[in-house]
Amino acid sequence: MNKHSCDTLPAYARSALNRCNLPAIILGGITFQLHPKALRLDSMAYLHQPFFRSIAEIHNPQKRSDCFHDYMSSCFLLDNKDEAGFNDNSRVKRAKADYLRLLRGWLFNADGIEAAVLKYWVASRFGLLCQNHNGCLRDPHGRAFAQYQADFMRGLYNANALESQLDLLYSFCQYELVRRFPRRQHWHLYRGINHLTEFDVLAYGDDHEKVLLNNLNSFSASVDTAGIFGDRVLSVAVPSSKILYFPGLLPGVLQGEEEFLVLGGVYQVKHHR
Repeated sequence: MNKHSCDTLPAYARSALNRCNLPAIILGGITFQLHPKALRLDSMAYLHQPFFRSIAEIHNPQKRSDCFHDYMSSCFLLDNKDEAGFNDNSRVKRAKADYLRLLRGWLFNADGIEAAVLKYWVASRFGLLCQNHNGCLRDPHGRAFAQYQADFMRGLYNANALESQLDLLYSFCQYELVRRFPRRQHWHLYRGINHLTEFDVLAYGDDHEKVLLNNLNSFSASVDTAGIFGDRVLSVAVPSSKILYFPGLLPGVLQGEEEFLVLGGVYQVKHHR
């Protein structure tokens, strides 16, 4: 495989369609990792401009997070399930399905139903196709792929605009990253693994490898925390624009392991020594 193809998101890992300002082949490649740009989801600035304008003069991050929670509750009727159309007599009860439940579900099981919804959302918004969910998804006729489809469809069925909730979560995360860390384009994060073969290795180098990560991944800012999850620790420079969630964005959520949720693609990774 030549250098150019190693730097580019493989065809099997991308969709020609997405809902943001850059195509998957660009945002999923090494060049984007090294020289990132802002990613903007379609229509978000227009639809929710009043909210972001309202928090512009709030200097306390905790208060902005509180405003975000209140806005989500109001926008998606999270505290008024009956007005959102939920029926307590329905056979499938989905009233508790919201963005917070998805985040907590990911924490407990990155191959569960909530995780499948998150991975499907990444694929639909950024064009980064899910590579692994309870197994490799390379075979569209395989058992793992069928289970992945069943999981995300079950997670989205009779739910309260979960994909739109995640659109707003990502947009708020990006707003807060720029607001709190205005000059920071990259985060040096860590991930514990047992074998590099857990990923699709596209090229080996003297001091790094180029690997294809799943379309959504957990990372930590702590080497020690990452080391709990594997015998080897990978070090990755993650663009701020590829972060869906960072510790402290929403106090009390994903606090236990200080997780970052990171969009995938092709990355240069190094082994932490």
